[in-house]
Amino acid sequence: MSQALVRIAAGWLLGLMLAVAGAVVAVNLVNNTVASPQQPVREYLDALQSGDGGKALGLLRATVPPSNAAMLDGTALQTATSRLTNVDIGDAEERPDNQVMVPLEYTIDGSRLRTEFLLRKTGTEWIFFNTWAFVPSRLPTMDITVVNSSEATVNGVPVNMPNGRNSFAVFYPGEYEASVNGEYFSAAPSRATVTARDAPVAPLNLLTQATDNLKKDVSAKVREFLDSCAAVAAKEQKLQPDCPFYYASNNTVQDGSIKWTVTEYPNVSIEPFDGRWVVAPLDGKAKVEALQQNLFTGAWYPLNEEVDFSFTTRLDVTGDMVKVTPVLSF
Repeated sequence: MSQALVRIAAGWLLGLMLAVAGAVVAVNLVNNTVASPQQPVREYLDALQSGDGGKALGLLRATVPPSNAAMLDGTALQTATSRLTNVDIGDAEERPDNQVMVPLEYTIDGSRLRTEFLLRKTGTEWIFFNTWAFVPSRLPTMDITVVNSSEATVNGVPVNMPNGRNSFAVFYPGEYEASVNGEYFSAAPSRATVTARDAPVAPLNLLTQATDNLKKDVSAKVREFLDSCAAVAAKEQKLQPDCPFYYASNNTVQDGSIKWTVTEYPNVSIEPFDGRWVVAPLDGKAKVEALQQNLFTGAWYPLNEEVDFSFTTRLDVTGDMVKVTPVLSF
């Protein structure tokens, strides 16, 4: 064989060896990136961040327990994942039964946390490229209770709270924040972080309180009732009107001289009690003015007395309607 043919054959052989080596490098590169067990984790995180719960659920191969599904899609899901920062997907670690564990580290509210995903090799594509899938699992649930409210807000989404409680299926990792933000009732935000499918999720208990708006509206209705009562008492010229306040006297009072004035309006306090909202007993002061006659001397002299009073009310709140019904005992 001539030297020229030898050089050509050697060139072809070298090229073939380089091609094979390149192919091996390419296969290894693909298996360590887009065909690695980390890739389904990346796709799953992307689905969570996009609020695509259907895709995330399919990738995770998870079943949904009996629960409310409001956190599994859209804004609620995006919000849960948006609180993750400094996200790092680690190297896969071998586990029994042809499984691997892919660790995910991230930061939420300044705390460094970790979630471990189990995946199994499911085969190859195009002979060389590995395929991976999550080991089937079940989504965790998060329980929320709220005092005296049938609604709440979780991750910015309004949710129903039948009898003041509900259970929500949630993806992981993520952080979930619940609150009540009504015009008349509110509860400070409470947060729970979900890190794994089998990690216990702390229940969120919302302590609802009456807002300043409700106290203001109830106070206005109480003042309106007392002022009206005082006006009617003066019009009817009664020392003992159908009001929380009255004055007892054995003297004769000049007709047309009686005047009632509320001098100290009650402070309104609204608290939860036995599944409803109640107004604490209302205490105040009223002044009665009149001319009265001394039964012994016949002399007329001014009556000017301040009296204490107390009464209770029944509070009914429906939507944006507030009804205050005084309860008087005679």
